[in-house]
Amino acid sequence: MSMNKRLVLIAGKSASGKSASLRNLRDPEGVLFLNCEAGKDLPMPAKFRKLTVTDPYQVWDAFDKAEQSEKIHTLIIDTFTFLMDMFESVHVLPSTNTMAAWGQYAQFVKTLMQDKVANSTKNVIVLAHTMDILNETEGVMETLVKVKGSTMNQGVEAFFSTVVSCKKLTLKKLEKYKNPHLVITPEEEAVGFKYVFQTLLTKETVNERIRSPMGLWTREETFIDNDAQFLLDQLNQYYA
Repeated sequence: MSMNKRLVLIAGKSASGKSASLRNLRDPEGVLFLNCEAGKDLPMPAKFRKLTVTDPYQVWDAFDKAEQSEKIHTLIIDTFTFLMDMFESVHVLPSTNTMAAWGQYAQFVKTLMQDKVANSTKNVIVLAHTMDILNETEGVMETLVKVKGSTMNQGVEAFFSTVVSCKKLTLKKLEKYKNPHLVITPEEEAVGFKYVFQTLLTKETVNERIRSPMGLWTREETFIDNDAQFLLDQLNQYYA
């Protein structure tokens, strides 16, 4: 299987800064934004090329067309969670054979990730909502991207080598993680909190599915500005 090394999963709860993290993407006219959330507006002005997805298979087509365009350098799926909810609504629930339709649901994810995304020559940013779910076997709460069927057992995060978690944290919690990529603005000083990416696990978050290639981040860089462009730059530098 091919592997797209410029692939990131930006996961987090609602209103944790996922969409806002896209604000600094360079050459925005070369970004194809696949809106799976009923055309919901971004929280900032953006000159992205936008497609409102009404059928999940449009995402496959978008990846195919992007490969043929020199102008497109980045694809964004916002969000994977809503995309799979849409698949259930559009293709599973109306089906006369739901067992077969759930099989198509699982196959859709595999084809998307193992074919369309893996073989893409573009940057790929996938946003997803997380939920806290009880792992009954181990008796712990896990924070993960929730989908349905067999895909849930494997875990969406398994398709990614880089997964960061969006957090809204108090400045006090961030004090011991000072680094050049965690810049506290006067506005953040005034309100006392900051939206960040968490890049590495901590004692408090061992049951999250954050991951990255070995050595991509230092321990001081456990929390950084929530900036998707910086994330892509780090990966490009790492794999160079």
